[in-house]
Amino acid sequence: MNGAVNLPLDLGELRVTASGGSLLRRSVLPSGVRILSEQVPGSQSATVGFWVAVGSRDEQPETYGSTHFLEHLLFKGTPERTALDIAVSFDAVGGEHNAMTAKEYTCYYAKVRDIDLPMAVAVLADMFTSSVLESTEFESERGVILEELAMADDDPSDVVSERLFEAVFGAHPLARPIGGSPASIGAVGRDAVWEHYRANYRPQDLVVTVAGAVDHDELVAGITAALGTAGWDLSIAGAPVERRHAASALIERGSARTIVDRPTEQANLLLGVQGLAASDERRPVITILNSVLGGGMSSRLFQEVREKRGLAYSVYSFAAGYSDTGIMGLYAGCSPKRAADVAELMLGEFRRLAADGITDEELDRARGQLGGSSALALEDSDARMTRLGRSELTFGEFSDLDETLRRLAAVTTTQVQELAAELVARPLSVAAVGSLDESIFDGLDDEPAAA
Repeated sequence: MNGAVNLPLDLGELRVTASGGSLLRRSVLPSGVRILSEQVPGSQSATVGFWVAVGSRDEQPETYGSTHFLEHLLFKGTPERTALDIAVSFDAVGGEHNAMTAKEYTCYYAKVRDIDLPMAVAVLADMFTSSVLESTEFESERGVILEELAMADDDPSDVVSERLFEAVFGAHPLARPIGGSPASIGAVGRDAVWEHYRANYRPQDLVVTVAGAVDHDELVAGITAALGTAGWDLSIAGAPVERRHAASALIERGSARTIVDRPTEQANLLLGVQGLAASDERRPVITILNSVLGGGMSSRLFQEVREKRGLAYSVYSFAAGYSDTGIMGLYAGCSPKRAADVAELMLGEFRRLAADGITDEELDRARGQLGGSSALALEDSDARMTRLGRSELTFGEFSDLDETLRRLAAVTTTQVQELAAELVARPLSVAAVGSLDESIFDGLDDEPAAA
C-alpha cells in the first residue's frame, strides 16, 4: 500500500496488498451488504464480525438502552436455533463468540479455526437476521441486564467514567450510558426493541468483516447463501447507509464537577475535556500526546504521580474519538484526602505539556511505543477484524501498519504542543467517586491555560 485506501460506498470491489503481505478485499453487494476480509499469511484461525452503525447515541428517549438490550437478545434463539444451539455451535469447536455495543456501533463476532469459519458465518447470519425476541426470553434477559447494570454501579471506576461523559458532553447523546439505566431498562417493552431491531438490521446496514485464514470469494458465497436462507432478498438493489456526518458537533459542557459520595477506601478521579473527532486529521498527534502524558510507565503522569510521589497505584490518560467529537481524560485512583493534590498534579502536567511542549526524546519514545503496540496487536485476528469494521463504518478508509507508522513519523513536537494548548484551554470537567467534598476542587481551573 502507498497511503490509506479510501472505501467509497459506491465502489463494488476492492483488492489491495497491505503490510506484511496480507490481502485486503472488499465487496459491496447489490443489496448494500458490505463484506471486507483480510487474509493473513500463516493464519489457521479467523475472526468474523457482523456490524451495524447503530449504538447507544441513536436511541429514542423511550428506548434508552435498547441497543445493548438487543445485543443480549440476539443470542436467545431463532426459528432454526435455540440459545443452547447457538452456544453449542461454538463450544463444540473450541470457538469464542460474543458481542459488543458501543456508542456508535454494535458488533456480533466469533473466533474459530479456519475450517469452522463457514459455521460461524451461518450462525451469526441466522442470529443477525432472524432472532425472534420471544417474550419469555425478553423478560428473563431484562433481569440479566438489570444485574449487569447493578454490577457496574458497584464498580467506582465504571461509575466515574459514566459521570465524566455526562459532565463533558452534557445533553449530547454521547453522554448517555451505553446500557441505559435501571429505570429505562425496566420500562422498555418488547415491541419497542423489536421496532429498533427491524429498523436497523437490514441489508444496507450490514457490514461483515473477517480477518485471518479466509478466502474472500468463499466468504462472499457463504454470506450470500446464509442471508438468502434467512429470507433476505439480496436481489433487491439498495445502497449502503451513509456514514455519520463528520462535522464537529457544537456541544455545551454538562457540568464542571460531578461528585458521587460513597464510603470507598479510594477515590476514583477523572478530569476531562472535549477531544478530537475520529475523522480529525490530527488523530496521530493526539495519540502521541496521550502517550507522552499518560500512556505508559514512562509517561509524565505515571512518573510524577506514582513514581515520584507515591500518590496512586493506577494513573493514566486516554483519548477517544467519535464521528463528531471526542474526549480527552486523565484518571487516578488515590486516597480521598489526597484527591485534590492528585487532581492539581495531573492538570499541572497537562498544562506544562501545553506550555513547554515535549522533547525530541519523548516524541521518539512515543512513536516507538505506539508503533510496537500496533504491530503486536495485529498478531491477533480480533484486532484486525475490528480494524476492518471501524475502517468501514467510521473512517471510510483503511490504513495498514506501514501507513500508521508513516503518520506517526510525520508528527512534530510543535504539533503536539499546539494541540495540547488547544485542548487544555477547553472547559474542564471533574468527576469523582468517593468520600469527598466538592469544595476540595475549588480553584482547580482558576490558573489561565497556556495559550
